Amino acid sequence: MSTAAIKKTTSRSWRVVDIVVAALIAIAGGIIFWAWSQGAAAVSAPMNAVYPPLTGLLAGGWMIPAVLGMLIIRKPGAALFCETIAATGELFMGSQYGASVLFSGFVQGLGAEIIFAIFVYRKFNLPVSLLAGAGAGLFCGLNDSFAPWGWNIAYSGGDKLAYIVFTAISGAVIAGALSWIATRGLARTGVLASFASRKAASEPAFS
Repeated sequence: MSTAAIKKTTSRSWRVVDIVVAALIAIAGGIIFWAWSQGAAAVSAPMNAVYPPLTGLLAGGWMIPAVLGMLIIRKPGAALFCETIAATGELFMGSQYGASVLFSGFVQGLGAEIIFAIFVYRKFNLPVSLLAGAGAGLFCGLNDSFAPWGWNIAYSGGDKLAYIVFTAISGAVIAGALSWIATRGLARTGVLASFASRKAASEPAFS
């Protein structure tokens, strides 16, 4: 195996620090999930009164760990790991959605993971972050609309489509853009010195 190949393999291998930080992101994500669920329950009532699919615009908060975890760790599996563990944390704290949050977390993490994989885990700029958030949102919308436990499975076809579009938009803006901004902010503090994302603050937004 060539030196370049060895270096590439090593750079994509998970270290202890990667696992620890990913777990911390996931734990924080679980707390965010729980708090977001409480807030969403209150805000969704007036949205439901206007047009029920609009509640999809609230979905992005549940996808932050997937995008943020990958932007920081930058290793295959980071989005899936962080999102799934965060969902597990929400379940343990008493989710109003029950055990279904575990599958929701998995599919949302998978949606983001697929986008980063398409770019071979080499691009972490703003457009890719937005796409990853949208991917998580897309999978969230599909899960909510078509899974047996989906809470809007009774929607008409048009309303389901609208809901899926709204969850994708929410994922892009809330999970994608905010996670990208947060990563740049963390990089400026120096706390990401052990990660490839340590230079995130100076990376071009669109290259």
